Amino acid sequence: MITRTRNLLRPALVAVLLVLTMAGTALTGGPGAGAAHAASDPAAAPAREAASSAGCGKAPGLASGTHTIQSSGKNRNFILRVPDGYDRNRAYRLVFGFHWLGGTSNDVATGRTVETGTWAYYGLQRLANNSTIFVAPQGLNNGWANSGGEDVTFVDDMLRRIEAALCVETTQRFALGFSYGGAMSYSLACSRANVFRAVAVQSGGVLSGCSGGGQRIAYLGVHGLRDSVLNISGGRAMRDRFVRNNGCAAQNPPEPAQGSLQHRVTTYSGCAAGYPVAWAAFDEGHIAAPQDGRGGDSGSRTWLPAEIWKFFTQFG
Repeated sequence: MITRTRNLLRPALVAVLLVLTMAGTALTGGPGAGAAHAASDPAAAPAREAASSAGCGKAPGLASGTHTIQSSGKNRNFILRVPDGYDRNRAYRLVFGFHWLGGTSNDVATGRTVETGTWAYYGLQRLANNSTIFVAPQGLNNGWANSGGEDVTFVDDMLRRIEAALCVETTQRFALGFSYGGAMSYSLACSRANVFRAVAVQSGGVLSGCSGGGQRIAYLGVHGLRDSVLNISGGRAMRDRFVRNNGCAAQNPPEPAQGSLQHRVTTYSGCAAGYPVAWAAFDEGHIAAPQDGRGGDSGSRTWLPAEIWKFFTQFG
């Protein structure tokens, strides 16, 4: 089934996203009172040592399904997917999947806008083989404006709740999303680089702010050459922030020819150990599950989930 995400972001919403792009650079994305967020020199970033969350060894305090918490004085919701056969003594990887403008947490959790089940959590759930706890947060007004940093605070509050209830490897936290969800993942890369191990930003823009933005974090950028909603030039600039932060050698990575319907992935050289940067450019527009040789989205034929999963799992 062809995705509805393309239709959700057609020209009527382009103006909205462009306004948000202009405003995004002014958002503070201020840190919440939750997870630690020291603004240390990126060159002095400490090595990450494995650490299990407070929920390890306890009976699980959360189950798969929709949960509500208070954050910044508002009721906020997220969908949680706990692995089958959950083991309280095993520290699990934790992945947040953020929806696009007009999308929902249920769209991410089910994959229904592209291919139900196959594309759940951007296609990563089927690759995880019950090795990972997945979270699909719900944005206010189906977006991630992050006004006053409230969406970053929401992430802090979810982390606190989830890790008190379940066994999480705290050095294995990841975030990804498409479009506005990519913008939210980018915002976390800027403000929570010492909380998340890596992010994957799919066809994003600076719509959710970039508070901080000077620390190292493993970064995978993905963008379509013919994106008419959030131009690829913005994606390249977002990528280049972390090329610099991570000490990678500057380069203009090769990209596929327009009309080829192919993709190219480049891993930067010279990056600080443990902080890779990769760039995946593809010959299509503003779509979430690109495939080689054909236009449009495909849950079963897209190459992208495997690339993201490989990027995330290189850290353990």
